[in-house]
Amino acid sequence: MPAHPVAQGLVAGVFIVALNMAGALLVLLVRQPSERILDTLLGFAAGVMLAASFTSLILPAIERGGVFPALFGVALGALAMDAADHLIPHQHPVIGREGVDGRRLRAVLLFVIAITLHNAPEGLAVGVAFGGGHFREGALLMLAIGAQNIPEGMAVAFAALAAGFGRRYYAAFVGVRSGLVELPMAVLGATLVYYLAPLVPYAMGFAAGAMLYIISDEIVPETHRKGHERWATFGLMAGLIVMLYLDVVLG
Repeated sequence: MPAHPVAQGLVAGVFIVALNMAGALLVLLVRQPSERILDTLLGFAAGVMLAASFTSLILPAIERGGVFPALFGVALGALAMDAADHLIPHQHPVIGREGVDGRRLRAVLLFVIAITLHNAPEGLAVGVAFGGGHFREGALLMLAIGAQNIPEGMAVAFAALAAGFGRRYYAAFVGVRSGLVELPMAVLGATLVYYLAPLVPYAMGFAAGAMLYIISDEIVPETHRKGHERWATFGLMAGLIVMLYLDVVLG
């Protein structure tokens, strides 16, 4: 890993994007998994994000700048994602279209926008941790986000296939493309907090708040709408346990 925090953010961004790509490309190799399996995998991703939000972002932010900057950042991150959710037209595979009127946009573009909004906070979180000089937390986030990007990328690609967005190769392309935003967001997050050090606790809180909003507003509703909420919950608990275990073992 490079010594410079911004370079670390770049490497971490490449790593998590590569694992998202690996997950998306599974659409070319395996049969369509059941909706129960996909909901369980997305639940696992939510559990990883939930634990990482606290252990690798909120708690280090409080240690760095105190409770008020951290919590202000959490609130701001959630509000920013809420504003994006209402203002930017996008489409979820189950929930449907959200945001301002996007009927003139193609359904596949709306779908990609939705997943891009979902992935942006993940890349930002990784970059902010490295840029703020929190190498341990950054490494944990990189591993956690990377691990959950595999089932997430696969779920996106198969959701695109099920929604009728072309053949398997195009569905894989949709899955890969939707995760690419994590790379520039990781570099952006690392650059901002490295050169504007006072922003570190606010930025870490912001990334955590954005991820928590995504978990509650998108992932949980998506996984609970098809009657698989029990399996999705088991997946969430598994992801939570894995992330907490990694936090202790690598600590």
